[in-house]
Amino acid sequence: MLASGIKSRPVYGRLTSNPQARSNIMVADAEGALAVLDMVADAPDGFWARTHILYVPGGSAAQDHGAKLAALAPFSWHESPTVPAMLPRLRALLGAARMGTQLYLAGTEPLIGEGIRVAGEFGVDHAGVRTEHRGSLARRVQCVHCKGITESVTMSIVPCAHCGRHLFVRDHYSRRIGAFQGVMIDAEKPGDRPPAEELYR
Repeated sequence: MLASGIKSRPVYGRLTSNPQARSNIMVADAEGALAVLDMVADAPDGFWARTHILYVPGGSAAQDHGAKLAALAPFSWHESPTVPAMLPRLRALLGAARMGTQLYLAGTEPLIGEGIRVAGEFGVDHAGVRTEHRGSLARRVQCVHCKGITESVTMSIVPCAHCGRHLFVRDHYSRRIGAFQGVMIDAEKPGDRPPAEELYR
């Protein structure tokens, strides 16, 4: 991700398999599939046979990454059209998970943020989740004024999808809601706004 001195910004690593895990839940979207596929060479014997894979194709991936993931012959495989449509299945897998299950999240920041948020509902500490960012830098932004969420934000200033206020997208990140914070840019002088820039493509 982008360099930052903001302590709340998430820091992502590179996906590596946990050889001690008894089972695995792998969640990816778009180019996140490539991070999963990069694990193939290092995965221990029997890794995929004890792995559940959830995939959201989205984005501008030109190749059929889903078919390549399914070809790994995981214990279970499911493709969902959107991240929200995938979350109930993730909740079901986490609800049935036993001690020794490893969660992996790969792809866009909204997918990773939502995955960590849902995992927290089941007592999974975010530090124990293995993550890798791939693909778009687009952000999920919460308006601090109306609390509405605006998805797929690529601009430094964006109208809130709920209340219409023009929000400056801060680097402050809330793990609890899986979103960056947006504050009204022209609160003191309505209409006095700098030009928006595309920063998070």
